Formats: sequence, structure tokens, C-alpha cells
Amino acid sequence: MGAERVAYVRFEGVVRHERGHFPGVFVLANELAAQGRLTEEQYRFWRANNDWYDARYPNPTHVDPSVYDPREHPGAVAWFKTSAHELIARVDGYLELLAAHGVVCRRRESSDPGRVLYEDEYQVVVAGDA
Repeated sequence: MGAERVAYVRFEGVVRHERGHFPGVFVLANELAAQGRLTEEQYRFWRANNDWYDARYPNPTHVDPSVYDPREHPGAVAWFKTSAHELIARVDGYLELLAAHGVVCRRRESSDPGRVLYEDEYQVVVAGDA
């Protein structure tokens, strides 16, 4: 048998969130910003890049507001499709920002990340394992 084709990638923290899943880098960076822990330069990076993603990247909750509902889909998480090169390339800046605050992250790859709740050309949201 040949090697499995990696079709999805996810960047996440290594500490479980209160909802039971490992939060993604966007959630982690958003939490730092909300807590006022970013430097002025980090805040500018975070705001500009979040705006860039918002302008180019479909928000699953705009299509299905319940996709991340903790009662309906506890632990639901998003994975990039590996074909979303431009979107994945910008994650490095988030990883650097998080590392500067001691937030450890990992990259996961999968050919089958789980039961798909939402899909578009760039990503899937899958049911969590919480």
C-alpha cells in the first residue's frame, strides 16, 4: 500500500481549551489580543492579518451559525486544505507571535481529519473528539 495523501493541515496549541479541544492558532492569537497582551507591533500584525483572512477566507459561521456551537458540535475544529497555499503561508506569523508569548503550537496533518460539518474550497470544519 502507498503512503496516505495528506489533504489537510491544522495549526493548534498543545493545551486543551476549556471546551476540550486543542484551540487553533487564530483562537489563541485572538485570546492574547482580547487580554491586551500583544505589543503594539504584534497588535498591528494581528489586526492586519485577521483583516486579510476575513477578506479572503470564508467564515464557516456565516454559512452555518451552529458549526462551532459547543452544544451541537463540541470540539469542532477547522483544518486547512493543503491546496490553500496562500492562506497557510501566513500562519507562520501567528506561530511567531504565539511563540513570543510562550504559547506552544504544533502542526498536524491528516488525510481524514474527521466527520465534516462544513466545507469550502479552502477548509473543512470537523466534529471534535472532545
